[in-house]
Amino acid sequence: MQPPLILASTSAYRRELLLRLRLPFEALPPGVAEGRVNGESPADRALRLAYEKAQAIASAHPDAIVIGSDQVAQAGERQLDKPGDAQRCSEQLALLSGGTAHFYTACAVVGVNAGVRQAHVDTTTVLLRTLSADEIERYVASERPFDCAGGFKAEGAGIALFERIESQDPTALIGLPLIWLAGALRAVGLPVP
Repeated sequence: MQPPLILASTSAYRRELLLRLRLPFEALPPGVAEGRVNGESPADRALRLAYEKAQAIASAHPDAIVIGSDQVAQAGERQLDKPGDAQRCSEQLALLSGGTAHFYTACAVVGVNAGVRQAHVDTTTVLLRTLSADEIERYVASERPFDCAGGFKAEGAGIALFERIESQDPTALIGLPLIWLAGALRAVGLPVP
């Protein structure tokens, strides 16, 4: 019998991505604070939070296979969080204009009773073209990507903001590295196409 699959996330983007694997799953809020730890690299922060989210749900559902994920973006020395509003979104895009940012997307798969504890961090590098203030304003007003680190949705109109995206897994930039995750779920016996 197949163990229940749970996505430890409130993200609509991650739910949409996981649907692509055509497995039944439930999404539950992990209730994990996403604070920073001094001296922690962006990749380590993403990995820690992915594990904490998966473990928070797995502790309450030991028979399940639980997926946790987190993404941390960095431009230069600055970590970029979800902007939350139009002003901060525009500021992030202005900062990124003509520059490069790295997106560290971590995914953890935890199954308490199955003895499963796997994780992966995908790094995506994006190069934005030089954006005018008018382009930023139009984009922010039309797409309102306030819940996206970096202030854009690459899966939407935000793709027009880029010169280049470098990634081993295009789904990682959206929030869940499905290539790695599909393999991890197959390894625990789930029938991923």
